[in-house]
Amino acid sequence: MREPITAKKKKNKKRVKKIKTIFITATNTNIGKTFVTKLLIKNLSKKGFRVGVFKPIETGVEDSPLDGNELLNEVYQYNEDFIHGICEVVPYQFKLPASPFVANIADNNNKNIDLNILKNHIKRFENSCDILLIEGAGGLLVPITKDFFMIDLIKFFEIDKTLLVTPSKLGSINDTLLSIEVLKNRNINFEWCVNLYEDKESFFEVTYPFYEDCFKDVIILDRDIKKLINLLKL
Repeated sequence: MREPITAKKKKNKKRVKKIKTIFITATNTNIGKTFVTKLLIKNLSKKGFRVGVFKPIETGVEDSPLDGNELLNEVYQYNEDFIHGICEVVPYQFKLPASPFVANIADNNNKNIDLNILKNHIKRFENSCDILLIEGAGGLLVPITKDFFMIDLIKFFEIDKTLLVTPSKLGSINDTLLSIEVLKNRNINFEWCVNLYEDKESFFEVTYPFYEDCFKDVIILDRDIKKLINLLKL
């Protein structure tokens, strides 16, 4: 007796494992998102994870996206299954170094950034990585469209965990607390860390005492990268 076609289809259907997603954001631009993302790629790969990367939007692109290429080249060193090109990893590229909303207008583009295109790109990566690191552009309230901001991607993509990167320079306490407040108000599951690259000599005197007093644990890169990965529950 011949097996029903429907039964064959069910038997041969390949189940796709859901990848874990981490969204890397910061208090502003030039804080070190790409540096932190590369650090995560390296250390997660050493733990045996197949890591992929996605930067939905990059502005200030002349010939090819600098940040996107840095991330992709880092992934290529560790994950041979991730065979995606730069246009898949950075689907929206704009010349003007501005918010995506403004850069899109400057490129004389009359169409809004299509969010569903971005979500479909994530689906393409499902078979080539276990963890997908998604790097935002600028800070949390950078506009992508008139009424959709960088922080909105976190819920739209159904992100598992968000990582907020903050600077070590004088004045960063205010920016850090504002970003933490907005993440809490949106009920977003997040961790945060300090990228110690500015005011290195004075940070532990003028900024760290407040963090130490107000927070249970302060993660400082790259000193605490192992602790950070544990907090991300990977």
